Amino acid sequence: MDVHVILRRDDQILLCLREGTGYADGLFCLPSGHLDVGETVIDCAIREAREEVGVLIDPDALQPAAVVHHLSPEGKPRVGFFFAATTWGGEVVNAEPNKCAKLEWVPVDMLPDNTVPYTAAGVALYLADAVVGVHGWHETATA
Repeated sequence: MDVHVILRRDDQILLCLREGTGYADGLFCLPSGHLDVGETVIDCAIREAREEVGVLIDPDALQPAAVVHHLSPEGKPRVGFFFAATTWGGEVVNAEPNKCAKLEWVPVDMLPDNTVPYTAAGVALYLADAVVGVHGWHETATA
């Protein structure tokens, strides 16, 4: 399982440009990561935001944004939980420069062309107020 955090500031969201990870390098994504053993999706979102962009999010400030059932181009299924936050503690910084070339605030409805498609699918569901969607499968559906 993956957990993604949409940090929203007015009409912008924060994206991280991946670098040196071996997966989707050169593409933008949200602060995100894999769920650790024994960790809740809420705890994971808080941890990933702290580790990747240096902010502290109160659990009550996280709002469920979307769930994406993703099928990678290699045929590997994943489930991603997307959360949104408009308030947090601390200043946004690139806390993992060995994995992230830069951070960029972008309009939420105009993601760069080089955004990870899985990320873009989650943000699109969030903007559409959809709860669950699929990405990478033959059919696309939302609920």
